[in-house]
Amino acid sequence: MTQADLLDRLPAILPASALQGGELVRGQAIARVDRAVIREALAALRDHPETRFDMLTDLTVVDYLGRAPRFEVVYQLYSLGRNHRLRVKAAVPEEDPLVPSVSSLWKAALWAEREAWDMFGIRFAGHPDLRRILMYPEFEGHPLRKDYPLMRRQPLVPERDPLERPWSPRA
Repeated sequence: MTQADLLDRLPAILPASALQGGELVRGQAIARVDRAVIREALAALRDHPETRFDMLTDLTVVDYLGRAPRFEVVYQLYSLGRNHRLRVKAAVPEEDPLVPSVSSLWKAALWAEREAWDMFGIRFAGHPDLRRILMYPEFEGHPLRKDYPLMRRQPLVPERDPLERPWSPRA
C-alpha cells in the first residue's frame, strides 16, 4: 500500500468524525485527528488488518506560539509487517492541554507522554504515572514552551544524594 493509498483508506478505517484531514508531505502520509477520539483512532489503526500499525516510533509535541490551537501532539506510527508509516497529528488548545493517553496501546508511550508533560505541559488522561521525567520535581513551568522565559530563575532546592530516589515508582 502506498502512502497515497493509505490516505485514501483512512475514512473507512477510522471511527466516524475522527478524521479532520489528511495530506501527503514529501512522501509522508499525515492524518489530522480530533484529540477527543485520538485513542480510539490510534487503536483502530493498530488493529485494522489493512494497517496493523504495531509500533509507536515517536510521540512529540509542537508549540505554535501565537496560533490557535497552540499545540499539536504528533504520533509517528510504523507497521513492521506491512513496512509503512503514518504520522498522526492532534491539535490541542492552550486553554485545555489534555489528550487521552495511548500508553495502554503501546508501552513506548509511557515515557514519551511523561516527557511531553514535563517539557510542554500537555496532560495525558489515563496515564498511569504522569510525573516529571527530565526535570526535578520542584521545577516550575515547562521549559520547551516557546514562551518560557530564557532567564527564569527556579526555586532553590536542597542538594540531594544522587543515589537517593525520592521519585521512585508509586505503589
